[in-house]
Amino acid sequence: MSRTILVVDDEPGIVKIARDYLERAGFQVISAGDGPTALRLARQEHPALMVLDLMLPGMDGLDVTRALRQDPLTARLPIIMLTARVEETDRLIGLELGADDYITKPFSPRELVARVRAVLRRSEGSTSPGKQIQIGGLVIDLECRSVRRDGETIELTATEFDLLAVLASAPGRPFTRAQLLDRVYNTEYTGFDRTIDAHIKNLRRKIEPDSNGPPRLILTVYGVGYKFAETYP
Repeated sequence: MSRTILVVDDEPGIVKIARDYLERAGFQVISAGDGPTALRLARQEHPALMVLDLMLPGMDGLDVTRALRQDPLTARLPIIMLTARVEETDRLIGLELGADDYITKPFSPRELVARVRAVLRRSEGSTSPGKQIQIGGLVIDLECRSVRRDGETIELTATEFDLLAVLASAPGRPFTRAQLLDRVYNTEYTGFDRTIDAHIKNLRRKIEPDSNGPPRLILTVYGVGYKFAETYP
């Protein structure tokens, strides 16, 4: 059964190009040209992934992402942000709100298909069957791709989960940002280092016992990158 991709852009030409290439790759495609319609379709049609333009009428892509992440029904929907803006700040905002990846316009349709496939692999794949990691009240189930703290489920995006799994599977080992980009995305990923910083910020907000205090689980290794705590104080 083919998976459905929701393409959201107010430029019909871009929607057509994305549709043609994604359908050729075996996906079903539905589309929206504004933010409110995108939200409605995401909730009604349950797509496997959303390709979301940043600049939209009615409700921009950042507000759509924020609304999706706050809704339990769509909190885990993979999102690839599509943007004509090249400023690093705009990309960081999208990632910090919970987008899994981004592509800058103009883009290669083949790259779009490759990014869609990569994000879907991360969202649907298994990291290490049968293995659980527990530290304090935090339980990371690598087979079910779920995270719980004191029995309560913590909703993570596919990218956030994979980043957490890499760090938690090697407690105490420092990873550079480049190594984490390579592990979470792939060796050909063209993202910038602060992509990892944005996802780490999201993870800390979700999994740290005190999101306003100093990190106790995901620790900064200054001049290197990040590591997962070996012990929980």
